[in-house]
Amino acid sequence: MKKIILLLIAFLAFANGNAQILDPAKWTTKIEKKSDTRYLLIFNAVIDNEWHLYSQFTPDGGPLPLEIIFKNQKGNFKLIGKAKESKTRTAFNDIFEVNETFFEKKAQIQQEIELTNTKLTEVKVDFNYQVCKDVCINVEKNFTIKIPQNESATIEVAPVVNTATGDSNLSKEVVDTVKSDLNAEKPIKVEAPKVDKPEEKRGLLSIFFIAFLSGFAALLTPCVFPMIPMTVSFFTKQSKTKAKGIRNAIIYGIAIIFIYVVLGFLVTAIFGADALNALSTNVWFNIIFFILLVVFASSFLGAFEIMLPNSWANKVDSQADRGGIIGILFMALALAIVSFSCTGPIVGTLLVEAASKGGIAPIVGMFGFSLALALPFMLFAMFPGWLNSLPKSGGWLNTVKVVLGFLELALAFKFLSNADLVLQLHFLEREVFLAIWIAIFGTLALYLFGKITLPHDSPLNHISVGRLSLGLVVLAFTVYLIPGIWGAPLKLISGFPPPMTYSESPYGVGNSKGGSAKTAQVLPDGAHLGPHDLIAFEDYDKGVAYAKSVNKPILLDFTGYACVNCRKMEDYVWSDPMILKILQNEVVLISLYVDDKRELPKEEQYVSKETGKEVVSVGNKWSDFQITKFKANAQPYYIVMDTDGNMLSDKPESYNSDINAYKDWLRDGIDSFKKAE
Repeated sequence: MKKIILLLIAFLAFANGNAQILDPAKWTTKIEKKSDTRYLLIFNAVIDNEWHLYSQFTPDGGPLPLEIIFKNQKGNFKLIGKAKESKTRTAFNDIFEVNETFFEKKAQIQQEIELTNTKLTEVKVDFNYQVCKDVCINVEKNFTIKIPQNESATIEVAPVVNTATGDSNLSKEVVDTVKSDLNAEKPIKVEAPKVDKPEEKRGLLSIFFIAFLSGFAALLTPCVFPMIPMTVSFFTKQSKTKAKGIRNAIIYGIAIIFIYVVLGFLVTAIFGADALNALSTNVWFNIIFFILLVVFASSFLGAFEIMLPNSWANKVDSQADRGGIIGILFMALALAIVSFSCTGPIVGTLLVEAASKGGIAPIVGMFGFSLALALPFMLFAMFPGWLNSLPKSGGWLNTVKVVLGFLELALAFKFLSNADLVLQLHFLEREVFLAIWIAIFGTLALYLFGKITLPHDSPLNHISVGRLSLGLVVLAFTVYLIPGIWGAPLKLISGFPPPMTYSESPYGVGNSKGGSAKTAQVLPDGAHLGPHDLIAFEDYDKGVAYAKSVNKPILLDFTGYACVNCRKMEDYVWSDPMILKILQNEVVLISLYVDDKRELPKEEQYVSKETGKEVVSVGNKWSDFQITKFKANAQPYYIVMDTDGNMLSDKPESYNSDINAYKDWLRDGIDSFKKAE
């Protein structure tokens, strides 16, 4: 019965000749009154079979995540926490190399609000999301939910709206049936289980390993290293027997681990396992992380010290004299507070990096860090004779701190690059990113060779063999980075700099795929190098003008930065020699990105006559153009047309992995163009 209902909905939604307008998610809304000022908004969706609707927590760099916008929130109500979702499925996307999170078959979003304006009569909410199957669709849904004026909950059904016309095509009977079906389960539970991918396990293992090494690095800083002999000496002197000293030292180590793991747990609990991932991939949080790491790096380089109030340390230290397990726990807490100026930036950086993995990564990271920090205290207490083998404290401890500062500064630009990639600002392209890293690591090499001194450095009459060796390694790494500006792949740091395509020249300064700049074709006005070094236009008018000048047909490509199947077509179909030859020589490629977030100039913004929606971004403009002219809203979507905008092939083409069929479709349109000449 449910399948029949869904088929009926699809039939009605695609009526009136707009069969190309797809709307795979059918929504209803409900509002529940919790108190005089608190309400729960519930959004339910039935998703067509085999379609995926992407969650709020799908990371940037993959398909577009669900974005929830409360249009009339200011001065009227506040949100209580982040919107909650029904169960989702997570799977690794080998095209974008991210763990994407999505709904299948059904979805439910719940958001609790508290009114600050008791006279408010309605809440206006926009959903921006992406659904994918063989094609991907970027959808904007507008909801207006009435505030109930009595004690009972008010249910309002949001009918399916035709994306192109804005008209509701569902009868009241169908809407009521869908509403009944959606409200039959509370909350909606998606049948598909969460996928436990090997990539997720490797991600947690890498976080643990990095955190473990970071713990050892923190151990070698001026705030922590001198405390090893002091602490071990305390345990050996205060303990009546060797066995008791060893036991107390082990308890001390476990207490250190406990404190840092609790910190990781609190971060995960406060923000939520999934929310951490969403925050870390948000543009503004990437910028905040960048600023935070620059502050941490400046502290390590000697600009200032990040310290907790001395009163905290004094109060905790006084409690450490109580003895027993409680006293040992306070001793461990005192270590964490006193050493914060050195461990704080490292812990902060680890939490930032762990947040990018989401889930329990902050807990795993803090366990790895604290384990490395605690082990030496336990081991030296068991074997006090080892203390004689420890190097003496000195200027080398500050050198470790400075090296960590340079590493944090380099890592900071990774987060700034993430924000730049999402916004497509092209401020921090690959060449600029590599130039910054070359400058950072080159300066670090000079520091290690003693050519540069910083505020807290001791006088340096000579450099040790260890420092020289580390300097040579850093210098070698710096030299390794330099060819990257000219197009070297730099596999050692893959994933840190922007991709090759996000650069001033995708194949390095002065080069193209075909060879040097001298032999490369000069790009026309408004063109850039697209997939497989194809000349492509992102501006429709400039592309049409160029097609007229060279008298070639146009391949109009409606695509998206976050469109999975668009990338598949480019990687597996366009790369075929037969197809690539046609695209290089016989058509002019115009690629219009419907998810381009760049804002249009105010004078170019408008309200669509077709959909009634505001067109404020470049992506909105091309999406509206596709809907208005071709009555379609899916990507990839290909059209072979002449320079007057007339379609040359019998029909448009979408995702089609059959290379021969795609070639025949292209050839049909090109032959039609030649016949019309």
